[in-house]
Amino acid sequence: MDLRGTMRITDDGRLEIGGLTCDRLAREFGTPLYVMDEDDIRARCREIAGTLSRAYPDVFVAYASKAFSTLAMCRLVHQEGLGLDVASGGELYTALQAGFPPERILFHGNNKSLDEVEMGVRAGVLRFVVDNMYELDLLEGVARRFRKRVHVQLRLTPGVDAHTHGYIRTGQLDSKFGLSIVNGEAMAAARRVLASELLVLEGLHCHIGSQILAVEPFGMAAAAIMDFASDLKRNTGCMVREVNLGGGLGVRYRSGEERIPLGKYASAISRVIREKCLAHGLEMPRLMVEPGRYIVGEAGTTLYTVGAIKQVPGGRKYVAVDGGLADNPRVALYQASYEAVVVTRVLAPPEERVSIAGRHCESGDMLIWDIPLPRLQPGDVLAVLTTGAYNYSMSSNYNRYPRPAVVFVKGGMADVVVARESYQDVAARDRIPARLELPYEASSSSCASAADSA
Repeated sequence: MDLRGTMRITDDGRLEIGGLTCDRLAREFGTPLYVMDEDDIRARCREIAGTLSRAYPDVFVAYASKAFSTLAMCRLVHQEGLGLDVASGGELYTALQAGFPPERILFHGNNKSLDEVEMGVRAGVLRFVVDNMYELDLLEGVARRFRKRVHVQLRLTPGVDAHTHGYIRTGQLDSKFGLSIVNGEAMAAARRVLASELLVLEGLHCHIGSQILAVEPFGMAAAAIMDFASDLKRNTGCMVREVNLGGGLGVRYRSGEERIPLGKYASAISRVIREKCLAHGLEMPRLMVEPGRYIVGEAGTTLYTVGAIKQVPGGRKYVAVDGGLADNPRVALYQASYEAVVVTRVLAPPEERVSIAGRHCESGDMLIWDIPLPRLQPGDVLAVLTTGAYNYSMSSNYNRYPRPAVVFVKGGMADVVVARESYQDVAARDRIPARLELPYEASSSSCASAADSA
């Protein structure tokens, strides 16, 4: 296996992260358990900010919190000097509760509610990334009531196919996201902002998809945005000050894979922007990017305990674990592919090929198909790698299972940053209407009477 971050294999073959063995973490905190490697997260923050700053003179990196958003994560990002990208009122609330400065927050969302717009304007976020004409109307109305000017970036669809899974491809023309350059919607939106006394057009934004492992699509997107910036200047006289190329940088999910080459990425997009500025007579804009998965994806590992083991005659051997679809829906959603190890026998040779199944009532609740592993027994602990992005943030209470805990590990220390839910937590917001508050016996006898009469 390819080790991630601070992972190491001890002399007796145990998997260690942040100076702690995974079997110890499982015993202390239970499973399923999300383990986040704090040093790896910090290293990724510094790597991307430093690499881009060496390639381009004015850079703003905003962590895309939709990948993994907690109070502790927002605080860590602030300590590392990055901005923050939020995509909902809940993510904005989390950031503000963590003390994240609103003047470093970008507010996304393709259908922001009036309450969310008011929340962002009241907080004074740095930019609203506007996705449609309806949002401009909302923003202007709120700005008028609050007597504030609102600074915006327009999210454009540049017509670039990032060649990733269809569900996470967003830059093509036929998308629920953004204002189309090709059909004139983007230019109409820009004119709408420029005509407003309350809205300020600061920049242009695009996001072409997620888990992109090739550099070329980012260069194509940068070129399309810069060409539009030239058209905007020629038609309106407006020269935008910011170009935001979103996120989408791919990571390694399985051994032998490579994450996107960050140096080539930085070089490619900075070169395109420089060349387009020179060709079109534009001033160099501030370059903004929004990595999420790249920062936290490989830093996350999920621990599971093996339970039932089932050999289908003439078929697969299924190994069930104490999690699955509710803590990692990406396999069902995107056919995501993962690798796993037995945390106490990392170097043991594989003895059989098994399929790792979840415990939820869905045939599609599978974590890994057909993986070679040492022979497993109930009670063994498995580590599934590269689960830091979109696992916790997409988790649910399906089958009324409580969500797992999240721990940050660093230098031999482990801290719970999200407490494990209890059954009481799962039912805490349920309410029983008055009409259902009948004695159980009365309800039962009613049903019996109805059955008898039938």
